[in-house]
Amino acid sequence: MGKIQVALMMGSKNDMPVVEETVKVLVDFGVGHEVKVLSAHRTPKQTAEYAENLAGRGVKVVICAAGGSAALAGVVAAHCNLPVIGIPLDSMGFNGLDALLSTLQMPPGVPVAGVGIGKPGAKNAALVAIRILALSDKALTRKLEKFSQDQADKILKG
Repeated sequence: MGKIQVALMMGSKNDMPVVEETVKVLVDFGVGHEVKVLSAHRTPKQTAEYAENLAGRGVKVVICAAGGSAALAGVVAAHCNLPVIGIPLDSMGFNGLDALLSTLQMPPGVPVAGVGIGKPGAKNAALVAIRILALSDKALTRKLEKFSQDQADKILKG
């Protein structure tokens, strides 16, 4: 898979069933990644240190999965200048709407891109990261084109 280009973070090991959807897509596209469990609230120092060192390690995109206040993506975005994609998770009884709003309501100057709640969002987070990486990777662009064509063919064949 090569060097790590995507850092995938989650606030708890309990988030892994959703995060696995992101991992599957990254693996299918051959994108190097790593998965870390770090919490904006329970491990704030370690989270900040990890985020601050990502670019120096060659990481290009960060994906953060979190529920409730969904602070993880915002904290990471505050500590690095990489694109950060937030996956809102359903964890607090509001069907993930609380996490979605928290992910999207970042103050000016701390950008976080958001995707849908849960597993569909997890897949799309991987695809957004891949599209960002494909801007400078022709082989990845070809894989994306094939993926899109395969999706269209599947629909057209009924």
